[in-house]
Amino acid sequence: MSEELKLINGYPAYMRESIEKVEKTRPRRMKETFRKLTLEEREELLRKYHPDYKPGTKRPIKVGPNKGDQAPHEFVDLLEAHPLLNPKEVDLNNVDYEPDILIIGAGGAGMTAALWAINEGTPPEKILIVTKLRIGDSNSVMSQGGLQAADRPQDSPMRHFLDMMGGGHFTNDPDIVREFVKDAPFMVKWLEDLGLMFDKEEDGSLVERFGGGTTIKRLHSCKDYTGMEIVRVLRDEVRNKQVPVLEFTSAIELILDDEGKCAGAVLLNMENRNYYVAKAKATILATGGYGRLHIQGFPTTNHYGATADGLVLAYHVGCRLRDMDATQYHPTGAAYPEQIVGLLITEKVRGMGAQVVNKNGEQFVFPLEPRDVEASALIRECWDRNNGVVTPTGMRGVWLDSPMIEEIQGPGTIQANLPAMYRMYKRFGIDMTKDPILVFPTLHYQNGGVVINTQAETDVKGLFAAGEVEGGPHGKNRLMGNSIMDYLVYGRRAGIFASRYVKKATIGKLSLDHVYRYEKWLEEAGIKTERKAPILLPDYRGKEVLARALDIYLT
Repeated sequence: MSEELKLINGYPAYMRESIEKVEKTRPRRMKETFRKLTLEEREELLRKYHPDYKPGTKRPIKVGPNKGDQAPHEFVDLLEAHPLLNPKEVDLNNVDYEPDILIIGAGGAGMTAALWAINEGTPPEKILIVTKLRIGDSNSVMSQGGLQAADRPQDSPMRHFLDMMGGGHFTNDPDIVREFVKDAPFMVKWLEDLGLMFDKEEDGSLVERFGGGTTIKRLHSCKDYTGMEIVRVLRDEVRNKQVPVLEFTSAIELILDDEGKCAGAVLLNMENRNYYVAKAKATILATGGYGRLHIQGFPTTNHYGATADGLVLAYHVGCRLRDMDATQYHPTGAAYPEQIVGLLITEKVRGMGAQVVNKNGEQFVFPLEPRDVEASALIRECWDRNNGVVTPTGMRGVWLDSPMIEEIQGPGTIQANLPAMYRMYKRFGIDMTKDPILVFPTLHYQNGGVVINTQAETDVKGLFAAGEVEGGPHGKNRLMGNSIMDYLVYGRRAGIFASRYVKKATIGKLSLDHVYRYEKWLEEAGIKTERKAPILLPDYRGKEVLARALDIYLT
């Protein structure tokens, strides 16, 4: 090994030269206040450097309700693919499961929906949750930073509303956002009543921090494993209520009845590959997003099952989508060491005082700009200004000056507030209390999704959606802390209104005719392909898992 690549406390010797510059500028930077960008500067930065604006990365959808709308190639490929299911292979007269409510997905949205359906009067045994992995395996359990709720006298739901609308470039659905911010304080109280261990002040009040793009502190968290703590509580409650759960089971096509209402789904057992028919009066999509499509080759923070299944299923039956041209790239994904490339470095690190600086130790952006703006600034610094640090594998990144946190708040602050992240880096010999960590934007969130109303209803009667699979709350850009609150607020609403719906709902003759209709749309559009969707799990064959997601960053 060359002297340059010799590791010193986790970093190659040549990267140590840049770290020394960061250390030298730190005292000065701690005394300075870096200004926020103006609205005009933000818009210019986004247009020039955000991946959503990169030419050639999207194309118009050729089929279905969103025909003509632009979306990333990787996602359009799924919409312009043959349905995975051949209807001739399924006997709809042979029903295997007949719950009142079928919930597809067992992350935060799905579990919240189940619990609130029970609260609304649906017996637990009349609910069925299906998940292609295990209960709780989701982006929900991987979220770190926290959740937003305007639950202090100095704050208000209206202020939260304005922050969300501004962060989403005023493309959000205002009705969806209105109910979101009104319900948020109640959902925090609900979680606490279930036993969630929020970070608290000495007087018992919840700790609040800033998130990017917010005008006031309203972020509540559980150290840096907020999602894990929420999923722990929800999963325990679902199990205590004895809600039936089918693990390692995927929904591969929705079922309609002869009146066009959603009537359940065809399920695929991922272990024995057998099909099952689940007939239900109401179906809730809680399948999450599309991070594992690796839009534009970006690495991702997302869990293994985030492959846009729910979007494909909803589109097959005629649901509209919205804001699918907007993808969120979290500004701070790990860029070194390679074993953790793309993993989330929570915005909470910046909220606690860490600055983003270049290879020369100079701050180049206010640390808590909205996520799309912050990410664009990092991309510009690394590629246009050539001020990024190049890793041994050829990636570029900038420094997140984490030691500043303890300089400001005292020794032990990081281990007390960011224990998971501290341990993650210590595994590789890096002490983030003493050395900065290298970051670069990573694919994090699907801003858009299935169109819903304030009752979580889609365009198809009997079909509801909650969490990342639905669109409307975030517009073109989500603010930190609103993803967890999204699946809580609209998971609750989906559960409540699905429960009310099934009390009067009837199901006609089961049908998969929409699959033939979709095939006709493909034929009429002149689409010739062997692709099939949903894909269920990502395919990493042919390239190394990390290498396939790093191509656009190689020097």
